[in-house]
Amino acid sequence: MTDHPALTVTDLKISFSRMPVVHGISFEIRPGKTMALVGESGSGKSITSLAIMRLLPSHVAKAEGSVRLGGRELLTLPEAEMRQVRGGQISMIFQEPMTSLNPVQTVGAQLGEVLRIHRNLKGAALREEVLDLLRKVRIPDPEQRIGQYPHTFSGGMRQRVMIAMALACNPALIIADEPTTALDVTVQAQTLELLKELQRETGTAVLFITHDMGVVAEVADDVLVMRHGRVLEQGSVHEVFGNPKEDYTRSLIAAVPSLVGKLKAHVVPAQPIDRLPEAAAGVAVLDVRDLSVRFPHRSGLLGRVKGAIHAVDGVSFSIGKGETLGLVGESGSGKSTIGKAIVNLAPVHGGSVAVSGQQVDYHSAASLAQMRRQVQMIFQDPFGSLDARQTIGSAIMEPMKVHGLETGRAAVQKMEWLMERVGLEPRRANSLPHEFSGGQRQRICIARALAMSPKVIIADEAVSALDVAIKGQIIELMIDLQKEFDVSYLFISHDMAAVERICNRVAVMYFGEIVEIGPRDEIIGRPGHSYTQRLLSAIPITHPGQRETRVRRSADVAPPQSPLKPLGYAAPAARWSMAAEGHFIRQAS
Repeated sequence: MTDHPALTVTDLKISFSRMPVVHGISFEIRPGKTMALVGESGSGKSITSLAIMRLLPSHVAKAEGSVRLGGRELLTLPEAEMRQVRGGQISMIFQEPMTSLNPVQTVGAQLGEVLRIHRNLKGAALREEVLDLLRKVRIPDPEQRIGQYPHTFSGGMRQRVMIAMALACNPALIIADEPTTALDVTVQAQTLELLKELQRETGTAVLFITHDMGVVAEVADDVLVMRHGRVLEQGSVHEVFGNPKEDYTRSLIAAVPSLVGKLKAHVVPAQPIDRLPEAAAGVAVLDVRDLSVRFPHRSGLLGRVKGAIHAVDGVSFSIGKGETLGLVGESGSGKSTIGKAIVNLAPVHGGSVAVSGQQVDYHSAASLAQMRRQVQMIFQDPFGSLDARQTIGSAIMEPMKVHGLETGRAAVQKMEWLMERVGLEPRRANSLPHEFSGGQRQRICIARALAMSPKVIIADEAVSALDVAIKGQIIELMIDLQKEFDVSYLFISHDMAAVERICNRVAVMYFGEIVEIGPRDEIIGRPGHSYTQRLLSAIPITHPGQRETRVRRSADVAPPQSPLKPLGYAAPAARWSMAAEGHFIRQAS
């Protein structure tokens, strides 16, 4: 391995229309090493990565200083040569894969395009290399998925496709811009292991951009902490974690979930039960029984239905008044599908949903309207769930007007009151969504959900894309609002730190089924199911010194389980056992 740095950045300054946003940062990354660029939203991390790739808009942005890849200056390189560098010598993994993938091109065609341009592969060799990449990032059924479009993949699966694309040409440098922020902990762990394995094999350098110091502790050799476009702290990962000099760095380290090493040995319970107990009458605000969601799978020349994707299979749970149930599991486990099915955004194949004891009839417009007055949803991407051309005041008032709850001045007054409750200034009611930060937009979505005075709010990954400081504020806001409005939450998340903070009970999902459910401290402290144990063991460590002492995650070499089932398939009846009061574990079939 060469002693020369793979990437050297010297006194990099970036400005937009003469306004400086990055103020002279310098660092270098050696082959096979990982530099973590850490900071909150707006600190200049992603702008720095775009400057290295020469992807900033040239008519408004100016980058000065030096960026050298293996001794070759990139800032002055002709664009034709830079195009060969991008993808061939430097690959980039973006945070949001759906905006990086072409929605009208199959994932196989997009992976093949990279290999065709940079490695000149064609025909059967090209297809086999694409399939190999999909297998490497553990996409189930790669032979079928190669011909499918990005929208048919879950968020985690789309990110795996982006990682496969980045790995395709064995680049000298991979820039990973928050690649695991929206991923569950098991897929995040697999992704980090994959990147580390690639480094061991090829000596690739990695610039890892993140706000999660747990990820930094797992993978980084060196750390550079940025704030407001300036270097706040810089050094080896052991120096920064062992002796952080800045309060901001200490706050980032303190935000890492500290579950590693706290898991207790669990005695397999000996009290089998036939099924999960029904909620006591009048207690459950939301009661879900044997919920199933299936999507038809078509193939062949005539597009006949050959099978079904069993996204959710026989799921049951209940939520009490003022209670928060956390729904956790890896990408593709069916968490979000359950939330969408409850509010009729995904087709219910079987089972029942009752709100305050009243069963929802999904074929009745009146029943659906009643349900929507009592159950509201907060989505992961607040910008995508707000109308870009509608003022935020109008967006908050719209549900009240549609359902006839408030009109005229009363609606305006309630809108202003809700804005104050979520920490926004009512005078900004006439502003548009793009005028707010990500955290503020999520506050707008919370206010809109509360406008209906709902009994249940389904929060689908509501904080996963926010940086540490904003995430903490939103979680505290949700806890305060729960106390004030006595609302119940179905909190769908892969973020175990958030789940530990906000949830009373936790249900663990695995391939469309709940495998364990119980009080938060029982699930986190004494997990009984093997998958729950694996999920918790995948949580990042809290200090780089734990890399050697922790038990290494065993590699899952078995082919990934497929949710695609033949027509007429019926899952075997679930068998349960009770570990403690309210703590139930699904037994292997």
